[in-house]
Order: sequence, then structure tokens, then C-alpha cells
Amino acid sequence: MSRSRRLVLILIAVLAVFSAIQLVPYGHDRSAPRDGLQVAWNSPQTEELAKRACFDCHSNQTRWPWYASIAPMSWRIQSHVQEGREALNFTAFEPLNEDVAEAAGEASESVSEGEMPPRDYLLAHPEARLSKAERQTLIQGLDQTFASFAEHENHGSSGGSGAIAHTDSDDEGDDADDDE
Repeated sequence: MSRSRRLVLILIAVLAVFSAIQLVPYGHDRSAPRDGLQVAWNSPQTEELAKRACFDCHSNQTRWPWYASIAPMSWRIQSHVQEGREALNFTAFEPLNEDVAEAAGEASESVSEGEMPPRDYLLAHPEARLSKAERQTLIQGLDQTFASFAEHENHGSSGGSGAIAHTDSDDEGDDADDDE
């Protein structure tokens, strides 16, 4: 078999596999769970920075880019969003869940250490890239917003629920699954 013929067969095989994985349904769920308890932000600026850098994975208001429908990228994005929402969801806040309380208390630390937002997310979402001043403002804002949870972590007290604002039950059908 000639080299060019082998190359054509390999290309056809790669395209066939790529086409076949598009049929795997994981990563195509764009439904947004209903919002629940909202975080009571310490300032509008903290909320704006969090929306810009965190909400796609840590809220029910995910903006799904066009490439989130193409496997295998869709699998990775769906996994990130599910993990983010489970760890800390700013639009369906569960303050009585110990894991959520711990994540809330550690939110600023994750930003400070450069863990959040993840680098691969920043590559595709340059608007989420924060300047040093914005990063510091977000860190301080998260500290203030979730102070009761940080105290709970440090002192083992029952902590308050000061980071809860309200239930967003009047916004039926207000899904934010806009394509970019």
C-alpha cells in the first residue's frame, strides 16, 4: 500500500471516529437547574467580577460557547460545569451543606493561589482574565461576602448565613444558555 493511500485511510478513520463521538450524549445537556438561594454580595463590584470570572461554572447562568457542543470538548466543559456547580453555586447556594460552606470559606484562597479561574478557561474566555487590582478586589470581596463561612472553618462554630440574599423563584424560565 502506498504512503499516500495509508494517509488517506488514516484521515478517513480519524474523521469517522470524530463523527462517531459526536453521538455520545454526555456533554450536550444545557439545562439550567432552577436558581435557589442567592449569595448576598458585599458589593456590586464583587458580584460583577464573580460573574465575569466564575459564573460560567459556579452558577446556573452558564454561557455555553459554540464549541461546547463538539465532543470531546463538550465532555470536558460539561464536567467542569457540573463539578463547579456541585462545589459552589452562587445562584443556588446551599449554606447548610458542609462541603459548600467549606468551598465558600476557601473561595478567595482559590482565586489568590491562581487555581480559579482555571488557566484553560482563561484561554477561551479572555473576558474572565482579571488584572492584579481586579483579582485583589475579588479576593477581598469574596472574603467579606463569605466571612461567616471562613469563621466557621477556622473556629468550628456554626457560622451564620450572612451570604444568603434571597430565593429567585419569580424568574421562571430565565435560563442563561446563550451561545457565544
